[in-house]
Amino acid sequence: MLDPEIAYQALTSRDTRFDGVFFVGVTSTGIYCRPICPVKAPMPMQKNCLFFGSAEKARFRPCLRCRPELAPGNAPVDQAHRIADRLVQRIEEGVLEQHEGLDEIAAEFGISARQLRRIVQQELGVSPLELKQTRRMLLAKQLLTETRLPIIDVAYSSGFGGLRRFNDVFQARYRMTPGALRKETLPAAQLQPSDTMRLRLSYRPPYDWQAMLSFLQLRLMKEIEAVEDGCYRRTVALGDYRGWVSVSHLPAKQALQVEFTSSLTPVLPALLRRLRDLFDLNAQPQRIAAHLQQDPLLAQSLADYPGLRVPGSFDGFEMGVRAILSQQIKVKAATTLSSRFAEAFGEACVTPFADLSRYYSARPATIAQTTLDEIARLGIVSARARAIQAFASACAAGELRFNATLSPEAMMTRLMSLPGIGPWTAHYNCDARPALAGCLS
Repeated sequence: MLDPEIAYQALTSRDTRFDGVFFVGVTSTGIYCRPICPVKAPMPMQKNCLFFGSAEKARFRPCLRCRPELAPGNAPVDQAHRIADRLVQRIEEGVLEQHEGLDEIAAEFGISARQLRRIVQQELGVSPLELKQTRRMLLAKQLLTETRLPIIDVAYSSGFGGLRRFNDVFQARYRMTPGALRKETLPAAQLQPSDTMRLRLSYRPPYDWQAMLSFLQLRLMKEIEAVEDGCYRRTVALGDYRGWVSVSHLPAKQALQVEFTSSLTPVLPALLRRLRDLFDLNAQPQRIAAHLQQDPLLAQSLADYPGLRVPGSFDGFEMGVRAILSQQIKVKAATTLSSRFAEAFGEACVTPFADLSRYYSARPATIAQTTLDEIARLGIVSARARAIQAFASACAAGELRFNATLSPEAMMTRLMSLPGIGPWTAHYNCDARPALAGCLS
């Protein structure tokens, strides 16, 4: 039940925490809005406000500024928030493009560097440089307290260009040296060198880990992925770096534990970002449930299956190929074709796990130059082979990028402009990346 007093206070202060929680109908105008509506007209009197838990119950005309009929975050008024959110993802995934400046990144968003600075300051209260440095420091602190990685490697893995700069920033931020923090948190016995390291990725409970594993197990690519003993494992090829990861559940810690090879530390921000996408760790299940349970048809399912997440993907290009291969066939058949594709265009490798023996290293430029006959030989029909080649060519040319700079709408429009890709495939490819598409996150 909505308390009118609290709801009106949230409305007058434009409290973003209530966006999507309730709507306000103004009886004097016949219009309903979101509580964060930016209209500068005088605030309606409380006696003229009716508060509703869902837009369908409001029975007023939707406001043309805040667009309450759209999902929160998808209206034009939310563009600044969307850009700021995607910039955070872009920073985390951009470790492979460290030499790009703010002008280049702003151009990817279709705005100027000045606009980007203003949006980040307005939405996050810091400059883009401060935002980037904060994300680096948070990762560095986690590496120091949870891994045995040498401090100089911590500096480079978290995005700093050198140890001296890292020490200066760390001292200024935390008023202690990196070495002092490590001594306080890690016993000396745990500092011995190792071929693998472990980190935790936290989530908001509840989390149905078994449902996530069951979904992924039905779609495993042979030699690339495996599910065993409650763990998800896969080989990883990011840029020039190769290795493997193993992800398990720590319910008591409300986190997933990620074990990864030391060879992947140079691309660790990108690796962790992709794992958060894959397992939908940024979702807010309590908020989602509070909204969806207002529908009587969904309320019982939410009670029966708490903690369900939207499985994502580890790699955008990989998911695009798999989406095309899945057109009009069953999951088992699509998985078989995906495994054949990975075997034909991947790299053989050796890991401690019998089920992991190949990297998914098929890159857009390589597939774009592959003949249709080579793709069709894998049992892929010619129409889909042409769609895969067109998709790879668009990615190789930079027309499609999976680094969070394109909005879901722009991504789907570009995808559907390619031969052989319709609305189902475009939505499948975008909706399988929660961080990019904003699916329930």
